Amino acid sequence: DPDWASYSLGIFICLNCSGIHRNIPQVSKVKSVRLDDWDDAQVEFMASNGNSVAKAKYESKMPPFYYKPTFLDCQLLREQWIRAKYERKEFIHSEKQEPYSAGYREGFLWKRGRDNGQFLSRKFVLSEREGALKYFNKNDAKEPKAIMKIEHLNATFQPAKIGNPHGLQITYLKDNSTRNIFVYHEDGKEIVDWFNAIRAARFHYLQVAFPGASDVDLVPKLSRNYLKEGYMEKTGPKQTEGFKKRWFTMDDRRLMYFKDPLDAFARGEVFIGSKENSYKVLEGLPPSTQGNHWQHGITIVTPDRKFLFACETEDDQLEWITTFQKVISRPMLPQEYAVEAHFKHKP
Repeated sequence: DPDWASYSLGIFICLNCSGIHRNIPQVSKVKSVRLDDWDDAQVEFMASNGNSVAKAKYESKMPPFYYKPTFLDCQLLREQWIRAKYERKEFIHSEKQEPYSAGYREGFLWKRGRDNGQFLSRKFVLSEREGALKYFNKNDAKEPKAIMKIEHLNATFQPAKIGNPHGLQITYLKDNSTRNIFVYHEDGKEIVDWFNAIRAARFHYLQVAFPGASDVDLVPKLSRNYLKEGYMEKTGPKQTEGFKKRWFTMDDRRLMYFKDPLDAFARGEVFIGSKENSYKVLEGLPPSTQGNHWQHGITIVTPDRKFLFACETEDDQLEWITTFQKVISRPMLPQEYAVEAHFKHKP
């Protein structure tokens, strides 16, 4: 609903973005399309410009890996996109893209401690040449505390979960299990630059790994938001023990469950394959099921066993079933068969 306009830039914007534009009055001057008075010169300026003209100008040198937010994204991503585009003019002047396009970045981020939950300042180094993101527990430490391969790296903004408007969740694979790291930076530009630097590193890694692939093929693989997160109850493999409340994250085909949303490692992971490979999702639980407090059940059938979950509300149940069905209806890629094989042979 673009009921607002920046009459200094000549673009139409929605209500949410109009608030961000108002915060940079030296660049963008905002009016309501319906409620404010417009003089002839302003109307003429809007007519001779418009969103397509502005996009051609202000995004002329935008790198393909840079994340372009939608209305569904968090406030920080939308604000930094608007500032990068119109205030800093980063996509007109390539040299202004250095912080995320150079292939190397180092700096300090506040990182949540794995065991105590305290945020402490840690040095992070991202190196495309080494193919890794590292962090160090001490500034002068020779050896990093963790080495996260760019190949398996993901980053997604999680302000509500982390409890900070600049909260970023970074995940990587450690011994084929997902490890979570939660970080933030006080400066919004800094943390968004880190996010786009990770995407740039992944972009260049994938260009080498898939030399024939186009940008259109690679860009969706750079970082991913979770398909769904939230609480459900689950029971164990024998389905005789009581149901326990757990935090669930659906990350592509990995369904992970945690005791706490901010745990470093999942308590368990379930691979969700495709219907061609005998995976299916059913509404409800088997008649003999006991021990669930929540009444809205879901059964996931895999080639090896059934997984039983219970949701608090019918809406939750419907959302989870819809999410599972989307994943199951998608044919599996060759590399996903290797992941499935690992899940089957887990000790």
